Amino acid sequence: MSDQDTNHPTREENIRAIASIVKDVKFAMLTVQTAQGHLKAHPMTTQQTEFDGDVWFIGGKDTEQVQCMAERPQVNVSYSDPGKGNYVSIGGAAQLVENRAKLEELWNDGYKAYFPGGIDDPDVQLIKIEAYGAEYWGSDGKIKNILQQARAAVTGQPASDTGTNETVKF
Repeated sequence: MSDQDTNHPTREENIRAIASIVKDVKFAMLTVQTAQGHLKAHPMTTQQTEFDGDVWFIGGKDTEQVQCMAERPQVNVSYSDPGKGNYVSIGGAAQLVENRAKLEELWNDGYKAYFPGGIDDPDVQLIKIEAYGAEYWGSDGKIKNILQQARAAVTGQPASDTGTNETVKF
């Protein structure tokens, strides 16, 4: 049976769906694992690049977050747009990258608040998250979801259609 026969989106359709959600979310939460094995999340600015399976960030070399990624590269990046009912969770491996052309592509003067030396600040660290999988949730509208949930609560029957939930492997 093909994907079209089961009404499931193709891998490419899933990537486009994730990209359309991610592009509209200003901040993501990047979760790392500390030396003690605890999970710790930090807000990161979403870069204005088209999601293709990789996620890019700019961080500080001297931060706990970057040090954790250097030692334990498995991370999670999550995006939330509750106003539109869209959510994404991306699991992947972090790479600390030295690539001046990519840094110049992603850099904007807003980063000067964190890096007083600008793009040439020695603490600037380019971070690439290579996704190995993602899951996303999307709804057709907030009101529809609320009505479905209310109906389920009253009738005791599961909500019939609260939106989309898909998983994609990279």
